[in-house]
Amino acid sequence: MSNDLHLPQATTAGHAEGSDSYSRQTAGSIMSSWSDASPCIEGVYVHVPFCAHRCHYCDFFTVADQDEQRDVFVNRLLSELDAIPDWIGPQLRTIFVGGGTPTYLLPADLRRMLSALSSRFNSENPIEFTVEANPETITEEVAGILAEGGVNRVSLGAQSFDQGLLSTLERRHDPARVTRSIELIHAAGISRTSLDLIFGIPGQDLIRWEADLDQAIEIGTGHLSCYGLIYEPGTPLRVRRDRGEIDPVEEDLEAAMYELTCDRLASHGLRQYEISNWARPGEDCQHNLLYWQTRNWWPIGPSASGHVEGWRWRNLPRLQTYLEGDGLPYIRDVEHLDEDGQVGEWFMMGLRLMEGLRREEVDLKLACEGGQRRRPIIERHLDQELLVWEGDRLALTPRGILLANIVTADLLGPARESNS
Repeated sequence: MSNDLHLPQATTAGHAEGSDSYSRQTAGSIMSSWSDASPCIEGVYVHVPFCAHRCHYCDFFTVADQDEQRDVFVNRLLSELDAIPDWIGPQLRTIFVGGGTPTYLLPADLRRMLSALSSRFNSENPIEFTVEANPETITEEVAGILAEGGVNRVSLGAQSFDQGLLSTLERRHDPARVTRSIELIHAAGISRTSLDLIFGIPGQDLIRWEADLDQAIEIGTGHLSCYGLIYEPGTPLRVRRDRGEIDPVEEDLEAAMYELTCDRLASHGLRQYEISNWARPGEDCQHNLLYWQTRNWWPIGPSASGHVEGWRWRNLPRLQTYLEGDGLPYIRDVEHLDEDGQVGEWFMMGLRLMEGLRREEVDLKLACEGGQRRRPIIERHLDQELLVWEGDRLALTPRGILLANIVTADLLGPARESNS
């Protein structure tokens, strides 16, 4: 079930540096293939890979033993900023700095990076400027630097308020630091905050999960992301599970935790707007909505992934190669989805949103060649009560949310599978 309820940052996933081959091309080499020479870019994702410690469940591209490279990294990031196309900026709506732990940068380097981002992106729109942080990195000085740098939203990785469960995940912060960090962020003038929580941790039960939810509610954050734990391949937690050293939570219990989350947060004014995300009015994460609505965003930093007009690519996840380069970084995993693939991805991502998909847009997608074969798939899931028409919108039912991977796999699957 956790595969349905956890959406890793699509822009950051990736293991440590490896020996896989890659072609020495940059994003500049694929721009000539775009249908629009200067497409509308609404978001920028910046990846900062440094961490004080690598948590045992994390499969994002991070480094935990190269602190001496942090200032060099910021220098390199500034050279990348200078090299990105001039037409990225005027229509920008979001900047999201993730990692890793961006706030693990030295204060002076954090200030330089934020100042450069604010200066580079002069948008005609108000910009939602988010930075991810871990509780142990937020000090009064760091909170002030974030505010001075134009940041207006901070996403804090709490994961749990239970010290024993944090130890299972190899998270090393003091749970009390979460509340203190939020206080420092608010005192600096940043009103928008989000907390990440994880359920389905080995040893966790409904009582302990409810206590985590209640603590997050008491803190008063405007946004909560609640993810089911995934044992990602290659992570220490996956190795421990495969060795029988830890026992995963039963699926029925994990489903009960999710249902408790929906009920508990709704009763306290947090509206569920996506499978794993809840927000108070006006607090939806606009940057993540770009992903779920398959709009355009530009990647900055090693391992960051971008999407422009159906083209996807990923900056090479090698820190040393990145630091030795200049201008736009090398890329890999370049992909251009055909019409069928774009339709499937549109359904897969859009159905994660509680508001669902507008009938007018659904009909438009189903009318094209890539959509026609999906009509019987949708009808089948409507009959099985995994999908429902709510007015003029197609959405997952509560049961469909729990089985979302089945629905989206059917809609995303290649054309040949529809005839089997």
